[in-house]
Amino acid sequence: MIRSIIPLMVTVLFFMEPVFSLFSPITYADALLTLVPRFVIVCLIFISIYGSRKHAIIYGIIFGLLYDIFYIDIIGIYAFLYPLICLIASGIIRYIHRHIVTVIGLTLLLIALLEIFSYGFASLISVTSIGFEEFFKGRLIPTMLANSLFVIMFSWFFKRIIEEKILHKSSDVM
Repeated sequence: MIRSIIPLMVTVLFFMEPVFSLFSPITYADALLTLVPRFVIVCLIFISIYGSRKHAIIYGIIFGLLYDIFYIDIIGIYAFLYPLICLIASGIIRYIHRHIVTVIGLTLLLIALLEIFSYGFASLISVTSIGFEEFFKGRLIPTMLANSLFVIMFSWFFKRIIEEKILHKSSDVM
C-alpha cells in the first residue's frame, strides 16, 4: 500500500486541479483575476526534493502529458516543463538546506517560473493575446497567492508522506 500512495496522491491532485479552477476567474475591483491551481507540480517538487529525482521526473512526464492532453491544446509544453521544474528543484536543493520554509519558498519561486515559461511559450506561438503586464497582474499574482496558501497548508503533509515512503522502502531493504 505504501508503494502506491505517492502515485495515488499525485493522481488525486491532478483531478482536483480542475475542480478548484472552477472558482476562477474572479472579479475584484473591476479587474478579472485568474487563479490557476498548480497542485501537481507542487507535489512533484516535493517528491524531487524529499524523495527521488528520477521518480519526480517520470511522474512529471506522465502527468505533464496528461495535463497537455486533457486541459490544453498544445501537446508537449507541460510534458517538458514539469520534468524541467523537478530537475531545477533537485539541482537547487543540493546547495541549500532542506528546511520546510526554504522548500516552500523554492516551490513558490518554481511555480512562478512555470507560469512565466508557459506564458512565454503561449506568447511565442501567438496562442495568447494578453500583454505581460496584464498577465502579471491578472494571472501570475493571483495564482501565486492561491498556490501559496495550498503550499503552506500541505507542505508538511507532502514532506511527511514522501519521507515515510523512503523510510518504509529502506526498512524493506534491511
